[in-house]
Amino acid sequence: MFRPRRSSFRSRLRLSRGRWLVIAILSTVTDSLPPCPECSSEYTYELGALLVCPECAHEWEAAPADEAPESVIKDAVGNVLADGDTVIVVKNLKVRGSPTSIKVGTKVRNIRLVDGVDGHDIDCKVDGFGPMQLKSSVVKKV
Repeated sequence: MFRPRRSSFRSRLRLSRGRWLVIAILSTVTDSLPPCPECSSEYTYELGALLVCPECAHEWEAAPADEAPESVIKDAVGNVLADGDTVIVVKNLKVRGSPTSIKVGTKVRNIRLVDGVDGHDIDCKVDGFGPMQLKSSVVKKV
């Protein structure tokens, strides 16, 4: 006697969970992407530098994102700093590995602004101490 193979409840449940999982992933991915300009499908995805619609197979370039304005670095008083400026240290700074500290009023010439670690956004050379990074909150523009 021939019995057709029946799919078990467990295999159907696994399949439905897999479908829901895919839908949940697609909904989180597509929230930030624009809909397709051809068919208005919301299920677009990124493929390298292109956006692709899986329903109509339309491919297009993503609109360039607005460039973020450069961060403005200000000194302790609120003056805007730029590369090559001369600044004065406004408080005593302990230097790790040195018995002396950088005194108030020390002039630092030709600073360079960098994206530093822990707020150290000025790269400079302090006379008597050598190259180091300073925080913009401890200097004042001359």
